[in-house]
Amino acid sequence: MQSLKLGFVILASTGLLFLGACGNQASESNSNSSVPTSETTTKTEPTTKSETVAKTESSGHSEANRGGQVVESGAYHLEFVPEKEDNGTHIDFYIQKGDNHEAIPNAKVTAQVQIPDGSQKTLNLTYDKEGKHYTFLLPEKASGEYQVKMLVDVDGKKVDGRFSFKN
Repeated sequence: MQSLKLGFVILASTGLLFLGACGNQASESNSNSSVPTSETTTKTEPTTKSETVAKTESSGHSEANRGGQVVESGAYHLEFVPEKEDNGTHIDFYIQKGDNHEAIPNAKVTAQVQIPDGSQKTLNLTYDKEGKHYTFLLPEKASGEYQVKMLVDVDGKKVDGRFSFKN
C-alpha cells in the first residue's frame, strides 16, 4: 500500500514537472514569435463613447475620433464608422497618419464586404474633401453581422484593416 502511494506521488510530481516545462516553453515561444503585421481585426462595435475610450486605452490604440472602430496599423490610424440608413448602411472610413492624425486624401481604398448570407461585395470608396474621409453606401438591408476588410493603398504601401458591424 505504501509503495502504491509513493508511486502515485512520483507520477504526479513528474506530471507537474512536464506541465511546468511546457508552460514555460509556450510563453517563451509566444514572446519570440510576435511579428508585427499590417492587418488587425476589430470585431466588436462600442456602443458609447466611454466604452470606446476604455477599449482603445486598454488595447493601446488611439481614441476613436468619430465614435467608430479603430485599427492602428504602423503609422496609420484607420477608423470605420457604419451608420444605418433607410436605403442601406452608410460607411465613413478615416485614414490618418502620424501622431497628429493627418488625413490622407490620395489613397486607393476598396471594401470587401461579406453579407450575412455569405455573399461577397467589393466596393470602391470615394474621398469626401469636406469631411476628410472616404465614404460609400452599402445598399444591403439583411439583418446580421457584416464582415468588412478595408484594402488601402497609400503610395504603393498596403495598409489593411478588418471590421465588423451588425445591421
